[in-house]
Amino acid sequence: MKKEECKTQFIQAFQTNVTRRGADRLLDWLQSTDFFDAPASTRFHAAYAGGLAEHSLNVYRTFLRKHFVESEDDLESVTICTLLHDICKAGFYETSYRNRKNEAGNWEKVPYYTVNDKFPYGHGEKSVFLIERFLRLKT
Repeated sequence: MKKEECKTQFIQAFQTNVTRRGADRLLDWLQSTDFFDAPASTRFHAAYAGGLAEHSLNVYRTFLRKHFVESEDDLESVTICTLLHDICKAGFYETSYRNRKNEAGNWEKVPYYTVNDKFPYGHGEKSVFLIERFLRLKT
């Protein structure tokens, strides 16, 4: 899926389902970061530009399809948990370069992602902390 399409669909799902006070400020902050341009990992799932938003959208869609029970589950909470579970990866990756031989046998510089964690909390704790700067997780 194209990066801009993922961003649009992510924002639409968030704005449609999340109405808690502070949600608009959280989304503004998210858009001021590299969240929609960042990879989801350095080498594994969605390790490409825009992969973080695409991965988050996939988690959201998969949860709704496989696990969501309308009469039992709160759509707003599910949306927050699934779309924002990796919010801690905003500002987490940097692009670096290394040398690699191409098919012709010549050396060339190629980009790759590295981690630059400026806020060394655990993955889950950091996501919760960042979300709660803007909105309450428990109402």
